[in-house]
Amino acid sequence: METVLVLASLISPIVVAIIELVKKTTSFPKQFFPILSVIIGLLIGGVTYPLSELDLALRLWAGGIAGLAATGLFELGHCQVKLIKKQHSPHRSSE
Repeated sequence: METVLVLASLISPIVVAIIELVKKTTSFPKQFFPILSVIIGLLIGGVTYPLSELDLALRLWAGGIAGLAATGLFELGHCQVKLIKKQHSPHRSSE
């Protein structure tokens, strides 16, 4: 199980980068990005054969976990940016 989590940790930033690339270059509907993220994670997990001795099913699990983690990672960063912008807004009332 540890190997699955390590592989998922390695795949997750790659999935985030690919999703960002898709966001910047296409007009893909925003509500489908989490699904796309999981699909990309599964694909990358499936092709990690040279990097891992895991069975295909475990590599797919790692890819799925990476896709879900990438979605959560992006949303966390996105919410932090919104919060920082809101805190530094010139229209914020001083209390």
